[in-house]
Amino acid sequence: MRTLTGQHAREWVDAAIEIKQLAPSSPLVGEEWMSGPYVFAAALSAVSHTLESLERGQSPLANAKFGTAGGRTTVQALPTNLYDELLLSGYRAEVWLQPGVDADAAKARAGLAQRDPGRTHGIGAVLGAGNITSIAPLDTLYELVAHNRVVALKLNPVTDPLLPVLEKIFAPLIDLGVVRMFTGGAETGGYLVAHEQVAHVHMTGSAATHDAIVWGTGALAAERKRAGTPLLDKPISSELGGVSPTIVLPGEWSTADLKFHAEHIATQRLHNGGYNCVASQAVLVSADWPQKDAFLAELTAAVDRAPARPAYYPGSDDRVAGARAVYPGARRLGSGGERLLVSELDPDTDETLFSTEYFAPVLGVAELPGNAADFARAAVDTANEKFTGTLGVNIVAHPDTIDGLGEQFETMIERLRYGTIAVNAWTAVGYLTPTASWGAYPGHTIDDVQSGIGVVHNAWMIDRIERTVVRGPFRPAPRSILHGEWSLSPKPPWFVGNRTAARTGRLLTTFAADPRWSRLPAIFASALRG
Repeated sequence: MRTLTGQHAREWVDAAIEIKQLAPSSPLVGEEWMSGPYVFAAALSAVSHTLESLERGQSPLANAKFGTAGGRTTVQALPTNLYDELLLSGYRAEVWLQPGVDADAAKARAGLAQRDPGRTHGIGAVLGAGNITSIAPLDTLYELVAHNRVVALKLNPVTDPLLPVLEKIFAPLIDLGVVRMFTGGAETGGYLVAHEQVAHVHMTGSAATHDAIVWGTGALAAERKRAGTPLLDKPISSELGGVSPTIVLPGEWSTADLKFHAEHIATQRLHNGGYNCVASQAVLVSADWPQKDAFLAELTAAVDRAPARPAYYPGSDDRVAGARAVYPGARRLGSGGERLLVSELDPDTDETLFSTEYFAPVLGVAELPGNAADFARAAVDTANEKFTGTLGVNIVAHPDTIDGLGEQFETMIERLRYGTIAVNAWTAVGYLTPTASWGAYPGHTIDDVQSGIGVVHNAWMIDRIERTVVRGPFRPAPRSILHGEWSLSPKPPWFVGNRTAARTGRLLTTFAADPRWSRLPAIFASALRG
């Protein structure tokens, strides 16, 4: 399947271009390479390694690097090899296990359903997402391997053009009769999840769609929810997005730092047009930060100058208009005024922007008082208590600020109740890391689902995961090297302003489908020109 992914990657991206209405020559096509066939090919490599380990009678975590953080055992998920060290220099990720799980228990339990592959678990219905093209195939792979279920995948109608290429890539599994793919609308999805032969449902989408599946619609749905009698008669797992914040800790930044992280946060909002479950929707800054105004000016400029793109996702314009009605003083940015920047939000009031996932290019800014330590505590409380969802949170902090906070910074990470936490990186790096987990913070239930139930990706098939923590360099190369960060990474290829993203993404996909040392120089050359 990895070989087939490489062979049909161009068809995959061409289908994505059709869906997203992108010009084939646009650098934004790089998003489709990296969030489509690239990440899927990388996941297939990692899952293959896990299955090979289990076939040898060895734990997938036999050679993993364990550590501790926040009183939990951690597993290093990035880097896992020299290729990672070079291609994602300066980035690292750790999977935090739930309290009480030690390294020996983690090794013994890794492999999940593949530890007993003779015990199958019926048919799993997967309802695919309509935004990122690798979500549906990755979810199918996880159901098949981690849970040992055969899979019926229904694509989201937005992504129907992907069906022919996905059928080519999944041909080995379709021929075995363990995967079937099809298209259809809500009626087809409803028939599938209610079918008596389906044992489990997994979906990616909104909490409203989840509740419609579990409880039904209309007045009867509310009665069922109150009574605790769901319409769905089988278990469901889900990844549902939410309102993701970015916390910017105050510090002494250079002009280059302000510009870089303004584009960083603009990317977190505008990648894929803003149609990401983990897109940053609110920025928390210190009202007492001397550089606050300079940073917000750079952020405004970065959102404004990001490349124009069609609002391809259904309902986007209506959701932006709805935000504009709630916040009439918001700034309209972009070449057509299609982006909205909402300033001076008050975290102490019931802000619509904190509770409504707009799934559109809408970004808010809220100010909290305090220096680094006081602000950090207040920002964590706000992120935990005021925002809907627990999928991902980003933290941007100068290395000197992190050093100055010391253990308080690590406590900040521990206190955040999110499934993925990214420090000087975007949480999407966790999505791109096959050996990391992806999903909500544990503990949600079908009657308060928030960002969902369960995890996916998790190529080592680790049991009892709490979260993934990603860390990246505060500065890109070469400034990182000049300041002792020892990162070779230039402007990341997923940045919306990266000029060579399409070429770099294509080269990365070719490498992921067939890793060879000889492919690296071309990747580095393209990345450096970005």
